[in-house]
Amino acid sequence: MRRPIPAFVPVLFACTLSSALAVAQAPGAPTAAPAAAAEPVDAAAVAFFREEGLQRSQVMEHLSWLCDVYGPRLTGSPNLRKAQDWAVQQFGAMGYAATTEAWGPFGRSWSCQSSAMAVVGGNPWPVIAYPKAWSPSVPRTEADVVYAAGMTKAQLEAADLAGKVVLVEEPRAISEAFDGYSRRLADVELQRMADPKSVPPAPPVERAAAVRNENDFRVGFQRREEILAIVQQKRPLAMIDRAGKGDYGVVFVSGAAAAPKPGAARGRGDVRAVGAEVIPQFTIAVEHYNRMVRLLQKGLPVRVVVELQATYHEQDLDERNVLADLKGGDPVLGSELAMIGAHVDSWHAGAGTTDNGCGSAVVMEAARLVSAWRKKSGVAPRRTIRAALWSGEEQGLLGSRAYVNKRLGTAKEPKDEHGKVAGYFNLDNGTGRIRGVYLQGNDACGPIFRSWLQPFADLDASTITRDDTGGTDHLAFHGVGVPGFQFIQDPVSYSTRTHHSNMDVWDHAVASDLQQAAVIMATFVWHTAQREQQLPRPAAAEAR
Repeated sequence: MRRPIPAFVPVLFACTLSSALAVAQAPGAPTAAPAAAAEPVDAAAVAFFREEGLQRSQVMEHLSWLCDVYGPRLTGSPNLRKAQDWAVQQFGAMGYAATTEAWGPFGRSWSCQSSAMAVVGGNPWPVIAYPKAWSPSVPRTEADVVYAAGMTKAQLEAADLAGKVVLVEEPRAISEAFDGYSRRLADVELQRMADPKSVPPAPPVERAAAVRNENDFRVGFQRREEILAIVQQKRPLAMIDRAGKGDYGVVFVSGAAAAPKPGAARGRGDVRAVGAEVIPQFTIAVEHYNRMVRLLQKGLPVRVVVELQATYHEQDLDERNVLADLKGGDPVLGSELAMIGAHVDSWHAGAGTTDNGCGSAVVMEAARLVSAWRKKSGVAPRRTIRAALWSGEEQGLLGSRAYVNKRLGTAKEPKDEHGKVAGYFNLDNGTGRIRGVYLQGNDACGPIFRSWLQPFADLDASTITRDDTGGTDHLAFHGVGVPGFQFIQDPVSYSTRTHHSNMDVWDHAVASDLQQAAVIMATFVWHTAQREQQLPRPAAAEAR
């Protein structure tokens, strides 16, 4: 650990906009010489966050409660409600005013009590299978397996599928992963993010191959949708697919599709609507899926036993977010907000760890660090610090979008809170350590964030990129012209192993990564709360 800068010594890390965006500092590399006075850094607070957050971290304990005790946390499910209530209690113990806030009807939720599938007959074997969310219960039943994806449309329309278990996709070839599944971002990748012109671009994809792959995907998708529509009308016992990625028993699972309404020309019903009809649907390990197909293609029968005990939760259709405030002490700025957040809902096959128990645990740990610093130093945040744990993210960023719509409005039609949010920072890319920040094109924040990251170069966090990134809750804020950001994170095994999979569990979280992330998030929200001005707004905010 570097020697901490003595407390109460003002520190200025200088940085021009051009140097902030054009220089990619490799992790651990010497810092470029200051060019001009820039954003001040509270050295005493940073030193405390580092010591407390790296030496006495509680982030893995937060994560264990969220995932081991209350995972998984499908939106609206009893587990999510328990996790939210627990988080409110924990924030309260830290000194925050915490509550849950309803954001509107979500629809019925679902939970799985038990599930099993096995091939039976002369050569039986267990099947690694997970039900898709919102699949109804199936009493223990034996049924023949039919390979629908191998049929022509005419054959499929003529087939008797009632009471059968139907394979709806073609098998997928598997290649051994000689290069491994987990990785850190390489220096050249970070450099390309910070200054695309400084690094030769990646070799272009051969256009013919790209068009062919795109067309193959589109054709495959259309073919699968056609198969599903026909199969569902024939009311089989269950439908089985295999995920588009994963092997060695790792299964990526999300939600079921509702059966089309009777007489509907096309499209599906709303799986969350009370009374919607859903054919039981399972995703199984690709190796087991491929084996079933090979047996059927040899003309050999495949028969399985299926059982599923699941519950629809239809009593309370509203959903809620967790909000926790540490009141600002400045008489002028105290009503403004410096915000951090992550989504706490998850899918159901694993424990909801890397997506996104990790982000939620980091938010809670960052909140703890800030509260502990206030207690130790006697210095209150000038602005109110608000921690948010969103729900409904997996169904379309529903919780954060509802919050923004209710409280912030839009840039053209702002509501009261729109002008009070000084900045929002989000974490939602798994266990990977923070490597920097996506600016979302908000160039004016570059020098500010470069200064705030300066004390963490030894922890591999130094990259600022103009790039944006999508798919998570900062978009709700950025989309209405409020400065909202997602941190750059190492991918680790997120896409290859844990994202929405049965292996999204506590054991695949990296403690040192989450400790580093919590320290940096605490630093960013503390400095946002303390600075004289709010963070600069996106340049195009007035157009939204």
